[in-house]
Amino acid sequence: MRSSSFKTLLRRTSLMATNPSSPSPSSSPTQNAISILTDPNSPFTGLSQRLANLAQQLRLYKPPPSFQDIEDEIEEQRREESAEKVVSQVGFAESATPISNPERFKPRRAAVLVCLFEDGCGDLRVILTKRSSRLSTHSGEVSLPGGKADEGDVNDEDTATREAKEEIGLDPSLVNVVTVLEPFLSKHLLRVIPVIGILSNKELFKPAPNAEEVEEIFDAPLEMFLKDENRRSEEKEWMGDKYLIHHFDFREGTKKFVIWGLTAGVLIRAASVVYQRPPSFVEQMPKFRVPRLVTKDTIMP
Repeated sequence: MRSSSFKTLLRRTSLMATNPSSPSPSSSPTQNAISILTDPNSPFTGLSQRLANLAQQLRLYKPPPSFQDIEDEIEEQRREESAEKVVSQVGFAESATPISNPERFKPRRAAVLVCLFEDGCGDLRVILTKRSSRLSTHSGEVSLPGGKADEGDVNDEDTATREAKEEIGLDPSLVNVVTVLEPFLSKHLLRVIPVIGILSNKELFKPAPNAEEVEEIFDAPLEMFLKDENRRSEEKEWMGDKYLIHHFDFREGTKKFVIWGLTAGVLIRAASVVYQRPPSFVEQMPKFRVPRLVTKDTIMP
């Protein structure tokens, strides 16, 4: 039976998830945008009015706690309660023996960059890559720039922008990082943090793909990930929960791309937050729970 703490946390999650932007009622995006556009020291100098408004909106976004965060918090509470129980039975803390539990698997951290810019028509687009066919994992698939965290990375923003520079030659100084989304779990059990950044001047970005990792760089309209067009899905199961993997077919000139899996899931969520509305189809995301124990063959279907 679920504890009352679990119900409280779950209720908090659902409330936060139903409000993608979680804005402060006293804030005025338009007024704030005007001030940052005219402030020479602002990192948003050079953005259009619309992008400045969007930057302000996204800076107010607070991701809801993930299902795994909730489970971790509940487990920590249970450990503390168990320790307190032992202490109360023995009489003093020094006599309390640690609870014997196997070491729980902790996924490595990674980050991807959801880099947005305005095209000539004023529509938002996102930069994507097609991975090299020579890579050992996810070869030839469409992905967002990103990768595993290094020891020298200060935070997820550092990881995402560093990887983007290494993979596609995107100078971090051109990207205004505005928010991060809730974590996703990759097929190979990496805890992936989507970082949203805004590219104020697309003309300054000179794509330089790393041939060892990237076969092609392209961009797609962000809003397409909210539309039930050129989309299909397949049902999978993870740790007893059913979820959908979405596939989006995208054509650019004579080239065809399929954007699916984790990348599609991240972009659906990013588009929902940016446009402040849910997709026009059933999303049914997985709960991204992490198994307590894993082997080298454990993967998420």
